[in-house]
Amino acid sequence: MAKGVKALIGLTVTAVAAFWIYEHLPAQYNPFTPLSIDDPPTLVTRYKLRQMANHPEACLALLKQAEARQQLSFRSVADASGKCPLRDAVRVQNFGDVKLSSSFLASCPLALSSTMFIHQRAVPQALTTFGSKLTRVNHLGSYACRNIYHRQNARLSEHATADALDVSGFGFANGQQVTVLKGWGSDGKGGEYLHAVFENGCVFFGNALGPDYNAAHANHFHLGMRGYGLCR
Repeated sequence: MAKGVKALIGLTVTAVAAFWIYEHLPAQYNPFTPLSIDDPPTLVTRYKLRQMANHPEACLALLKQAEARQQLSFRSVADASGKCPLRDAVRVQNFGDVKLSSSFLASCPLALSSTMFIHQRAVPQALTTFGSKLTRVNHLGSYACRNIYHRQNARLSEHATADALDVSGFGFANGQQVTVLKGWGSDGKGGEYLHAVFENGCVFFGNALGPDYNAAHANHFHLGMRGYGLCR
């Protein structure tokens, strides 16, 4: 068979296979379909979330969709230059009914991943564990122009690009308060909630570091966009 004919057959088979994937695979497993804020976390979803950094308009459109559904309130901020430049960043003001200890600056992908994490994992887990609504997320900040662990010769931290959020605790409608520092090692419902949220929620991020990682994370979950699924 001539090489040209073989090449044509190969292209045809590839095209047919790609069309079948596009038509039949669920969106969370289909690399060809656009990301949705309702997509469950899979390797494909995580890949799409990372790719949002290269598609700021598509990312912003998803944030606006989440805002229309009252899952998020945010505003765009001006780009910044210097040692730690920011482009297409936003200030997250709340996650709908879930309030924040303070607003935080985030890259668009971090804002999107955090919104999906809160509404797909943290909110339903609160009902499962406490039978109460999640009403508040406490954090230690996001953007900080610094190196990793403030070391002089280290590379820039994810915080230097607003690609990481440090979550320190949660509050619930029944008055229950849970902190990472005191709750992580406990045997009660607070510890159960924290472990479940961390283990099931880290898949929305490139990396998630908690108290078991090192002493520097004893009081918070570091939720960042770098990497491909480091959860420790």
